[in-house]
Amino acid sequence: MSTNAFMEFLRPHKTVPRTPWTATSKWDLSMARVLILWFGLFIFGLGDALVIQGNIGNGPWSVLAQGVSQHLHVSMGWSTLGISALVLFGWIPLREKPGFGTISNILIIALAIQLGTTYFPLQHNYISGIIFSLIGIGMVGLASSLYITCGLGPGPRDGLMTGIHNQTGIRVGRVRMIIEGSVFLLGWALGGTVGLGTLLFALLIGQSIAIFLGVVSRLTSR
Repeated sequence: MSTNAFMEFLRPHKTVPRTPWTATSKWDLSMARVLILWFGLFIFGLGDALVIQGNIGNGPWSVLAQGVSQHLHVSMGWSTLGISALVLFGWIPLREKPGFGTISNILIIALAIQLGTTYFPLQHNYISGIIFSLIGIGMVGLASSLYITCGLGPGPRDGLMTGIHNQTGIRVGRVRMIIEGSVFLLGWALGGTVGLGTLLFALLIGQSIAIFLGVVSRLTSR
């Protein structure tokens, strides 16, 4: 594959594509579709955990979860679960409705984050911390492209992203960057740990999702 062809293959997608596994409704379940959904959600949680264990600054939502956990004296898992549930209220003006994927998102991502932070080694070297963070960002982008295209209902965070995209027409990547930046500021104000990893996540996650949406679209359209 030539360099130009490879760059075209990685060209970010401007919207959410339809795939062979895209459901016709948020409760249109099949074994293959549910497995793709759950796999994507689990990889998402592990990717988030890699960023946390990179120890150079959490992703914006983890910064917020950490700030909330410190104030309420609860674990990161419970904090993440509670925030996800509250974010659903932001769907009301966007006319988004939860589905099977929404419920799965809240439960599986929190579980995967808990497992990842338990078993992934905490990094104390800055270079390895950057590597952990970049791999985690890539995993979250890949995971998002898989479970969003299932069409079974986005998770609370991605429901905000797709809802704002659908209502405004603003590109998916740009919408996600705005959301992540806002959450970062709130989490920082609450005392969550920030650093280079936080900045990398806020700047790169939108493009990571858009790139993998493009990859999925091109692979499934052949």
